[in-house]
Amino acid sequence: MIAGGFGTGKTTMVRSVSDIKPLTTEETLTQASADVDHLIGVADKTQTTVSLDFGKISLNDTLMLYLFGTPGQERFWFLWNGLFKGALGAIVLVDTRRLASSFRAIEEMERQQVPFVIALNVFPDSQNFPAEEIRDALDIPERTPVVTFDARDRASSRDVLVTLIRHLRERSAVALEPR
Repeated sequence: MIAGGFGTGKTTMVRSVSDIKPLTTEETLTQASADVDHLIGVADKTQTTVSLDFGKISLNDTLMLYLFGTPGQERFWFLWNGLFKGALGAIVLVDTRRLASSFRAIEEMERQQVPFVIALNVFPDSQNFPAEEIRDALDIPERTPVVTFDARDRASSRDVLVTLIRHLRERSAVALEPR
């Protein structure tokens, strides 16, 4: 799963890293949604995901990673529930200009017990904060990876997926250790 608040770059990440032309459900933002979608910090945004984004990436000849990008607006969060079924892990995209927009996604990952990594999407006017400051501000544990990336860049997006896979593998190894 690729989750996060409204306008954090979920669709952009799926588009940049998918091996196939991704299925997207973007619609044009209208004036009617202006009071609902709160464009503060994303005033230039003209489209929004209304259901989900889907892409896939081949890890090798026999292993595929399916990518499901969630909608970011609160009015579509009910769609997240179906996406959690079978999810191995998630990437929570964070826009450091609007940290609060990611709180809900983090809370939901913790509630559903879905392992996740935090990916700080770099925007042109973003400030660069140390990972520990972001970790403290988001109140996430030390074991949760925090990485910086550019959702528009395929290699950068791929590196975030690799971080998630490594995190999942490490969690599995710890779970299997004798106690």
